[in-house]
Amino acid sequence: MQAVQAQGFAILKGMSNDGRQQQVERVRRWRVAEAVAREAGALQKRRFLARSSDEVAYQFKGPQDYLTATDGEVERLVRERLLEAFPTDTILGEEGGGEISEFTWVVDPIDGTSNFARGIPHFCVSIALVERGEATVGAIHAPMVGELYSAASGCGAWLNGEPMRVSTVTDLSRSLVELGWASRQPKGEYLEMLRRGMEAGLGVRGAGSGSLAVAQVAAGRVDACVELHMYAWDWLAGMVMAREAGARVNRFLTEDGQALRRGNFVFAAAPGIAEALARALGVEERMEAAW
Repeated sequence: MQAVQAQGFAILKGMSNDGRQQQVERVRRWRVAEAVAREAGALQKRRFLARSSDEVAYQFKGPQDYLTATDGEVERLVRERLLEAFPTDTILGEEGGGEISEFTWVVDPIDGTSNFARGIPHFCVSIALVERGEATVGAIHAPMVGELYSAASGCGAWLNGEPMRVSTVTDLSRSLVELGWASRQPKGEYLEMLRRGMEAGLGVRGAGSGSLAVAQVAAGRVDACVELHMYAWDWLAGMVMAREAGARVNRFLTEDGQALRRGNFVFAAAPGIAEALARALGVEERMEAAW
């Protein structure tokens, strides 16, 4: 933890007074985001372990789009804690929506709800801060494995207090890539991307949590994460981590701000395979100044 704190404030040297104050405030929000993610993850874990049967009651928001009572409970907790700490900020949550302002927290109360609902212990809470149109803070807690991923712009990316770096892989045939899919996406486009990836020799997986997929790119456990469409609450926290850990990421947030509500194409990859992977998957045109 001392290393994290040192990294967070080392950047202050040489800054103007205004720059130093801005970074101090960012680090304060980072610390609060970590604490809230831990508390929210603990609530997830209690509800998951308190299951009285092999099933959790759930509904469908759409085809293969799960919703449980715990989603709403966790989001309410996160909203309450963040607004207690930063009453002038706004919250944009997957379940409750919200407003966009200069400082907007983007929250997925359970990313991996289908896993949670079906008794698979691979899910997390994801909290990101969008600061004047730029994602600057991310905190992701995966409570069933006790892992807290976090990052802030200029402060590096961290997993349980230890620094994260992306993998050094340079060969597509030796890479492991998460190619996610959701029912709202055109099946044909996904299947074509999957076919191209397999022909390029990729190891392909999809574990049901976009937030954890990109966080694990930051940790060097997975070499890339690509999805034709993902919502901001699934992507932004992990994207900050991947960027800070050295990944090549696409420009998710558009100047018109619409991606915050509507989502966008996502790409994060170890630099040694990023360009070759984009070509192999046929997604170069989607990158839009990704590098």
